[in-house]
Amino acid sequence: MVRVGAVLHLLGAILVIFGLTLLVPLALSWALDDGALSAFDEALMLTLTGGGGLWLATRRRRRELTPRDGFLMVFLVWTCLPLIAALPIYIHIEALSFTDAYFEAASGLTATGATVLSGLDRLPPSINLWRVQLHWLGGLGIIVLAVAVLPVLGIGGRQIFSAEVPGPFKEKRLTARLAETAKGFWMIYSGFTVLCAIAYRLAGMGWFDAAVHAMSTLSLGGFSSHDESLGYFRSNAVDAVAVVFAFAGALSFATHFTAWRSRSLRAYGRDPEAKGIALVLGLSVLGIALFLWREGVYADFATALRYAALNVVSVATTLGLASTDYSLWPPFAPLWMLFLCTFTTCSASTGGGIKMMRALVMVKQMMRETRLLLHPRARIPLRLGGEVVPNHVVFAVLAYMTLYGTSVVVLLFLMTFSGLDLLTAVSATLATLNNTGPGLGAVGPSTTYAGLTDFQTWLCTFAMLLGRLELFTVFVVFTPGFWRQ
Repeated sequence: MVRVGAVLHLLGAILVIFGLTLLVPLALSWALDDGALSAFDEALMLTLTGGGGLWLATRRRRRELTPRDGFLMVFLVWTCLPLIAALPIYIHIEALSFTDAYFEAASGLTATGATVLSGLDRLPPSINLWRVQLHWLGGLGIIVLAVAVLPVLGIGGRQIFSAEVPGPFKEKRLTARLAETAKGFWMIYSGFTVLCAIAYRLAGMGWFDAAVHAMSTLSLGGFSSHDESLGYFRSNAVDAVAVVFAFAGALSFATHFTAWRSRSLRAYGRDPEAKGIALVLGLSVLGIALFLWREGVYADFATALRYAALNVVSVATTLGLASTDYSLWPPFAPLWMLFLCTFTTCSASTGGGIKMMRALVMVKQMMRETRLLLHPRARIPLRLGGEVVPNHVVFAVLAYMTLYGTSVVVLLFLMTFSGLDLLTAVSATLATLNNTGPGLGAVGPSTTYAGLTDFQTWLCTFAMLLGRLELFTVFVVFTPGFWRQ
């Protein structure tokens, strides 16, 4: 039976820790006197009061969580944190509805990057910082951060980590102690973010824009401080920095961690996901560039390659930053990019989608079934990266893909039922479920999600959370067996 009291006790602690992150934009607002200080003051007070009160009220229920408790914990964290994250935005922007504020916050924390806001250039810097800070915290997972901190409070985090880390091989830990693994991930993540900010600065951005876009890029989030996104800078160097660090964010941080510990790049060569992503992205960028050049969208191949590289990599890795309105390209290009975002990220990366690992397993399973039709009595193991993939992993991937496909179909029918045109409905479903951000049609890169009805906005919000928690973590909480002894 799920021990709700123990879960709520831990939730209260996480809410307090998360509330303290409000101090960063609060300090910036105070230093710049940008008019948003009272919004952060109120949000901080409400968060510390609510989270601290919940923690104290359930302090007698404190105990180690079971795996079942971990699923409920993850679900509650990712549905409750957007409530807190929405407060500064909701308080400061008077015309913003609660639905839109929650959507914006959920989009930030899930590193989706879909936005309902316009006039970003005129927003207080502290609000823009808070939006990308949500990306940065949510990118690798606020739960992993909590796992590294909560053991100090005497609260184990292994069950939460097991429920949070995506991918079919999440049971492989990289160090003997889970907290060390989480800290290692965040060390690599922070290091990449600093390097990205410096690179953006050298490419011509100011320090504030460099920090904002570095957090957005490494988290594969997509929020920007400008309505034109990266197109605002009109810089080849800025585009190149975004491509390099988006690719880094799309790779597994387990592989980054292994490479760092071994002081060798061989870890990337041994990672089948990394090789698969590099191949898919390389061929897609060249193919789309040639297609745009042939169609006369750009006068020369070099220009076509520049725009294809940034926008294809950005959408495919679920980053979502754009340098042009690619929805105006011939339909094949944006539709192919939207297809890529369903699988062109690694397990244990900051990206969304089904992950390259599952896609590779599915392809190899199809090949194995084809060979078995020719040789019914043969024993053909499924190998990936030189290792045999156990059948239970293959079955889990097949079940996930079934649930993923079902979710896409159901969400798509609901979107069209609500009145959206087919292109907008399809792209909004895929863009939010895969945590990509901008779609096509009415939710394209040059527009926002503000034109959706409240029902459509909540559907997109649910899709973002569903994609971020990899489907089963959400659906298992709603099964009757989850609540039985």
